[in-house]
Amino acid sequence: MSVSAAIKVQLPGVLRVYCGGARELPVAADDVRAMLGEIERRHPMLYGCICDETGAVRRHVNVFVNTSNIRDGAGLDATLEPGDVVTILPAVSGG
Repeated sequence: MSVSAAIKVQLPGVLRVYCGGARELPVAADDVRAMLGEIERRHPMLYGCICDETGAVRRHVNVFVNTSNIRDGAGLDATLEPGDVVTILPAVSGG
């Protein structure tokens, strides 16, 4: 059995209201799917902003592991290593 990686999840201001104002959440997870599961357990409203009812990352939300967008690689199965930084960025639009 592997030990889950200690990672940091960075959140922009628009999402902080759903996790008590935290800029960063420490999470232990081996991959992005497990990280999102931990967010769902601890902050269900935040999870609802990131993922849809099927568990997929919403189309307008980007998730980066360090500098790599998970959509360009392994997706939810992207492996996390100790010290990784996951950044969650919803799209911003204006007119």
